[in-house]
Amino acid sequence: MIEPYLRSFEAFSANGGAAAPAWTRSLRLAAITRFETLGFPTTHNEDWHFTSVAPIVESTFSPLTHESGSVTAAQLTPFAFAEADWRTLVFVNGRYNASLSGGGELPDGVRVLPLAQAYDELPILLEAYMGKVASFDAHTFTALNTAFINDGAVVHVQQDIELARPIHLFFVSDAASAKRTAQPRNLIVIDRHAKATIVESYVGIGDSAYLTNAVTEAVVGEGATLTHLKLQQESASAYHVGTLDVRQARGSHLYSFSFATGGALSRTNIYTELRGEGGGATLNGLYLGNGAQLIDHQTRIEHVEPNCYSRELYKGILDGAAHGVFNGKVFVHPAAQKTDGKQTNNTLLLSERAQIDTKPQLEIFADDVKCTHGATVGRLDETALFYMKSRGINARTARELLTYAFAADVLETIDLDEVRHGLEAATLRRYTERT
Repeated sequence: MIEPYLRSFEAFSANGGAAAPAWTRSLRLAAITRFETLGFPTTHNEDWHFTSVAPIVESTFSPLTHESGSVTAAQLTPFAFAEADWRTLVFVNGRYNASLSGGGELPDGVRVLPLAQAYDELPILLEAYMGKVASFDAHTFTALNTAFINDGAVVHVQQDIELARPIHLFFVSDAASAKRTAQPRNLIVIDRHAKATIVESYVGIGDSAYLTNAVTEAVVGEGATLTHLKLQQESASAYHVGTLDVRQARGSHLYSFSFATGGALSRTNIYTELRGEGGGATLNGLYLGNGAQLIDHQTRIEHVEPNCYSRELYKGILDGAAHGVFNGKVFVHPAAQKTDGKQTNNTLLLSERAQIDTKPQLEIFADDVKCTHGATVGRLDETALFYMKSRGINARTARELLTYAFAADVLETIDLDEVRHGLEAATLRRYTERT
């Protein structure tokens, strides 16, 4: 049912969205019109073939248009990374919370600020890029997010600046988010030869049922590098749809890592276009599912120009009746000669009821390329289990260690020590503290 969202848009436009610049209001109107035309995707849609959004459609989620909730700094500690020197923006139930935000100083030429403030202080940047990267023409949830643009983070790193410490964008939902939807909209612009690491965390405190529909647009300039780490640890009853859409210039590099463990149903979209020669994209991820969770990842890498590379490694561990989905597409345009692409999806099933639908795709319209893809699905190696037990390790410990080792392989690709160590510890606890 889309009607509740259309009615909410009318109220939002008259109240919460009325103060935005004129170009934003035009963008929102175009987006809600497209949302009305598209409707919610069904399993007849190829990109959603294995993931039914019926639980989202059948629920009534009203917009969160004002700050609510009573989150404390102590409640954020389990999801943090000893980041006193990181610049951190915290959003509670979709709205910026100044009292929980702060952190280290930023060098000249770097701006990190909430969207409402950016309208006043970075108007040219916002008008140039917001809504220009993440297309909503064919994407329902991006259209819905665009229609309700209201809050989020804006990050701008000017040319030749290399940030020594990460920026943390922290989105937290608590009990006040029940039956509500937050739609954060983020913009990241990394100028020529600049370098930055952005961590996006989406976490739930408690067990409320809510919807997070987040969109992050990123522009990576010539010779620049963006490291983007998305950590999805929503409440077990929540629904999460998150999209990262990136445009890369000549010689630029993107490293993306997605860690997904939360939500009853979650979908993570990672899209990038290599629009300049000599660039590269590395997309890695780890998803851990249990119970009746559905965890879906969709990636799309478009090679538009020649002499670019892409690498993907996604791993999943599914237990109980969990359902994983991986749909990865590499699209090579006719001009993108000398493309070098490799894509891999490996999934470990720990129970008879767990399942994975994996669909690596290559669409190649150039003749001088090197592209491969592959997927594996299996259970723990019985030979390795036997070997470990023969060395005096009990069966349960052997299974825990092999499970952790499977996950650690992809976690080790994260260069940021604090996040890598934190995720390794969380993964180890997950598979050694089970009863």
